[in-house]
Amino acid sequence: MSGARVLTIMGSGETAPTMVKLHRQVAEHLGAGEHRAVFLDTPFGFQENADELCQRTVEYFRQSVGHDIAVAGLPRPIGMDTLALESALAELRRAELLFAGPGSPTYALRQWAPTPVAAVLRDRLARAGAVTFSSAAALTLGVKTVPVYEIYKSGADPYWLDGLDVLSAIDLPVVVIPHYDNAEGGHHDTRFCYLGERRLAALERDLPDGVFVLGVDEHTGVLIDLEAETAMVWGRGAMTMRRDGRSVVVPAGETVSLAFLRSAGEHGSGAAGVTVSTAEPGAGAHDATGSSTAASTTADAAAPAASLGEEVTRWEAAFEAALGDGDAPGAASAALSLEAAMVAWSRDMLQSDEMDRARAALRAMIVRLGETAVAGLADPRQAIGPVLDAALALRKAVRAEKRYDLSDLLRDKLGEAGVEVRDTPDGVVWELTR
Repeated sequence: MSGARVLTIMGSGETAPTMVKLHRQVAEHLGAGEHRAVFLDTPFGFQENADELCQRTVEYFRQSVGHDIAVAGLPRPIGMDTLALESALAELRRAELLFAGPGSPTYALRQWAPTPVAAVLRDRLARAGAVTFSSAAALTLGVKTVPVYEIYKSGADPYWLDGLDVLSAIDLPVVVIPHYDNAEGGHHDTRFCYLGERRLAALERDLPDGVFVLGVDEHTGVLIDLEAETAMVWGRGAMTMRRDGRSVVVPAGETVSLAFLRSAGEHGSGAAGVTVSTAEPGAGAHDATGSSTAASTTADAAAPAASLGEEVTRWEAAFEAALGDGDAPGAASAALSLEAAMVAWSRDMLQSDEMDRARAALRAMIVRLGETAVAGLADPRQAIGPVLDAALALRKAVRAEKRYDLSDLLRDKLGEAGVEVRDTPDGVVWELTR
């Protein structure tokens, strides 16, 4: 096992194209060669399609990330099968990379709390290896956990659950909140993992002293290198450290020290020397001395689309533009690009009706290509222009010889073929009538 110690927290998109490069970066931290990776499937273990989601995750890692991953197979739910439980825990202890993602944080905690799972995670961070937790799994890492479904879907009054408190072992007394910039609510506030400002503000008052909120936006990840003592933000959004309603925002492409991160809990008003604001993600970051820090990272400036819906919009526009320009190869390329995006997003565990929209868009493109194959994309004027030039030159010659009968006959025959010829003061002009 390598000496690297890496913790990655993702806000969402853990099996989407947006997080592929971050997964690869985590693997690179572990060094060259194969590294045993294990997927903790517990958070969605209550779902009837749990086995399908596991398979989708295995395919994503193999095909997109280029890394094999095994399913931990923790009993769902954990019961009296001691042998199955111990076998799964042995798999976790041998793994160099542990990954978990979406589902229910409440369900995951109910299954993990009676077991040594938290101890295994702490040991991985203390000694060597990588832990990558996203979405529901990320919610469980902190001192407290937001019971998302119970509050947002069932209407329970806001309350905290005890989390696994894995991050206190690396001196980060936090509550992790993924989906921090969620906007699905449209006209109502679903930021902060569907809590909204009102409920999060109420919950903050109940946090223990020194505990602060660590928020990670959707399709965004924070790679914490415990050897280098740095935290690097990847993806489309930002990482936010929030205490008592005031926030310090670190946008994607920035790297800060762990000391900077920890200071948000040591100082109730925010990080030492930093001007605290309620800035939205992307408003800028500061180092521990309060000065602006440049992005000294290898994170990509141009992030991929955050959803399949964005891909559909992009390639539909490209398809229409290509047809408008008479560019048949360009239109075909746009259709093929949409199909490739559909394949890439098919491995995402958080499916929606966007795949149906993508299929409908692709089928419409195919129909349009068939129609244009019949009608043709090229301007027919370009094809018949040389022939008409020759015919009109002949007509000019017979008119010069005063053979107006032949001139009119030629004009009439061209009209019957769909070409209108007109004599004007500026010369002869023609246009297609059909």
